[in-house]
Amino acid sequence: MTNGTRYYANSLWKLDEAVKALNGEELRFVATLGDIIDRHWQSYDDILPIYDRLKHEHFFVLGNHDYEVAPDYLHAVLRQVGLKRSYYDFAGGGYRFLVIDGNDVSTFAPPVGDPRRALAAERLAKLTEAKAANAQVWNGSLSDEQFAWMEQTIVAAKAAKERVIVLGHYPVYPANEHNLWDSERIVDLLTSHDHVVAYLNGHNHAGNYGELKGKHFVNFKGMVETPATTAYAIVAVHDDRIEIQGVGREESRTLKIGAVG
Repeated sequence: MTNGTRYYANSLWKLDEAVKALNGEELRFVATLGDIIDRHWQSYDDILPIYDRLKHEHFFVLGNHDYEVAPDYLHAVLRQVGLKRSYYDFAGGGYRFLVIDGNDVSTFAPPVGDPRRALAAERLAKLTEAKAANAQVWNGSLSDEQFAWMEQTIVAAKAAKERVIVLGHYPVYPANEHNLWDSERIVDLLTSHDHVVAYLNGHNHAGNYGELKGKHFVNFKGMVETPATTAYAIVAVHDDRIEIQGVGREESRTLKIGAVG
């Protein structure tokens, strides 16, 4: 089955091969940056058993497609993937990893009748009126509550002498039609702290990269875009750099990390 350039069914064997390869590596954890499924609740039954074969701890960042299910199932998406909440943080190796939820205020993820849907419609209307490139119904934004949590967690990481890497589904920089609706306030927050080193995301299957004020914004490519070529990466974090070893379509990169004051 394909849709345009997307080969959804092929992602099952690609993921299976990736899991086998990752199980042969010494990794602290594995993270998926969203769009575990394309659509339909039953799709989780096909994909989640493959993830269960991972020997490493693994974390999900939910994407817009993960909510492409019947309205009655929206409230159960988190439970289905084993999450207690959609945004959270964890620590390891002197780093604090923040998982953010760009579906928080969107027109599709909150249950029908949730006030976040009305807020999402307002935000989208303002961006549409401003003719913003990212005024797309398949994007979303953070609630003010989540943004406050993000800021507080970054400050707490500084006090704990931890550096910060943020994991999200949607890009925030450089400017792109796939970016979060509130990408500007997120970029301003991240670039105002010297201990924040990188923002890693998916969503834009073509991939992208940008650097701003010493912060690295890496948009990993989508595995779904080709019939036979995979796309994933192994990331190694050192004191002075991040080494990204790309597999398949994904590029390999060396990203320098600046000193923390």
